[in-house]
Amino acid sequence: MSEQEGEPVGIWMGLQAGALIGLYVGFSLATISVLTDAEKINRTISLMCFPPFIGSIILGPFLAKRRKPVKLSRKPLEMAREILEEFNEGQGNWRVLSHVSSDGMNIRIDMHNLKNIEGVVDAALIIAEQSTVKFIVGRGTSKSSSPELRERVLNRVESKVSVLRRTRKAKSIEVKPETSHEYDTYQNKLNKVLFILLPIVSFLAWIEMRN
Repeated sequence: MSEQEGEPVGIWMGLQAGALIGLYVGFSLATISVLTDAEKINRTISLMCFPPFIGSIILGPFLAKRRKPVKLSRKPLEMAREILEEFNEGQGNWRVLSHVSSDGMNIRIDMHNLKNIEGVVDAALIIAEQSTVKFIVGRGTSKSSSPELRERVLNRVESKVSVLRRTRKAKSIEVKPETSHEYDTYQNKLNKVLFILLPIVSFLAWIEMRN
């Protein structure tokens, strides 16, 4: 495995990508079906349903071989706990094992019972360059257990992160990573393929449906 590539994205992700491409094609064909003969409802429904399955079966195994960038190959929770481990305050207080969790690709950091708030925010923003980080801070009202917590975290985030990457929610502050160069490259390639493929398929389908 090269230094520039990580592990394969996996068959499940490949099937999803293939189904998405099939959905694009199916939607185009279904639109043409409606325009040529709106009364053939069964044909339209079939064109919407079958292409995603066909796309996932045919394209899925090939798309599953695509490799993640190295920075996306490492498990986010493992990396987050390693970076934030130095801020452990001992059993019964703030610790990475009890206050840092994950719901998949997103990292949740409970900021309650923490003394070095700014230090954890700064370290977490390093993680936010690769994964979405959610700072759990409460509502910040006078009835909250830590009414000043939300304001302190928000001020730190706003001073270091652009407005496009941060989101304020009822009980949390969310910071998203910038779109990676690898993702942009992949998305551009996919858009080019669809831009070329869809008109050709649509034209052939239109000719067939007119007959």
